[in-house]
Amino acid sequence: MQALLFAGCTISNRLPFLEKSARLVFKDLGIEFIDAPFTCCPDPVGVQAISEKTWLTLGARNLCLAEQEKKKIISLCNGCSETLIGVKSCLDHDKESLNEVKKVLSKKGYDYKGTSETFHFIRSLIEDVGIGKIKEKVKRPLKGLKCATHTGCHYMRPSDWIKWDDPLEPKYLDVLVNAVGAEALDYEEKMLCCGAGVDRTNNEVGLEVAHRKYKGATEADANCLVVNCPACFQQFENTQRDVSKKYEEKYKIPVFYITELIALAFGYNPEDLGLRYHRNRPKKLLKSIGIEDPQ
Repeated sequence: MQALLFAGCTISNRLPFLEKSARLVFKDLGIEFIDAPFTCCPDPVGVQAISEKTWLTLGARNLCLAEQEKKKIISLCNGCSETLIGVKSCLDHDKESLNEVKKVLSKKGYDYKGTSETFHFIRSLIEDVGIGKIKEKVKRPLKGLKCATHTGCHYMRPSDWIKWDDPLEPKYLDVLVNAVGAEALDYEEKMLCCGAGVDRTNNEVGLEVAHRKYKGATEADANCLVVNCPACFQQFENTQRDVSKKYEEKYKIPVFYITELIALAFGYNPEDLGLRYHRNRPKKLLKSIGIEDPQ
């Protein structure tokens, strides 16, 4: 199977090691990523709030590239998935906006047809690959990792666009964690936002939200956080020191993208995945389950 990779701006520009783990995992599972000249999705929060027409037009231009290639898009980012799925849904149900967008795109040689399909990478792992095949590829079960999972707000909402998983109790991230031998834990703050959105306008509230996440995960006996959103990854990586200082509680919890855990279970080593670029290095934690990180 071939699919167009939509890594998104954050991963491509700030977290390329997350893209590497995804490319390795999907290649091993039989999905070949093809690159396309995508632009920003664009951002489903900032751009959509300022200009819906711009949001629709830029999103539709990206979808046109997938239509030309006649391949589905697999997105590594919650926000990008929401935009690409949401733009198609809006244009499917709004003829006036559809005609406006088509008119603008035609000036650049694009003919939007509305035939593309976008999958969040978690959905692709579940539906295109299947848990059985993932389990078959595991060479090194990650027994001993106790994971506080966090799917993020844009992963399955709005549910009238993103019609898969459960918008109130998503399960597939946990299923993947358990499939590679780690343990997905329940904790009270599991569905709480990471705080990244509010942190842009009110840092105090953003830190309080992050504090509740860290405290809840710690009390549940988690030894790491596992996410599937680059914005959430950055928020959890970047706020632990500030939260520790503000609340006089020590937090230094390793944060993993789910593709990093899968890659480790498939036999890749920390240096293959660039885990040294994590702010909260998981070196000690990985050593406790028998994985050495020489860097």
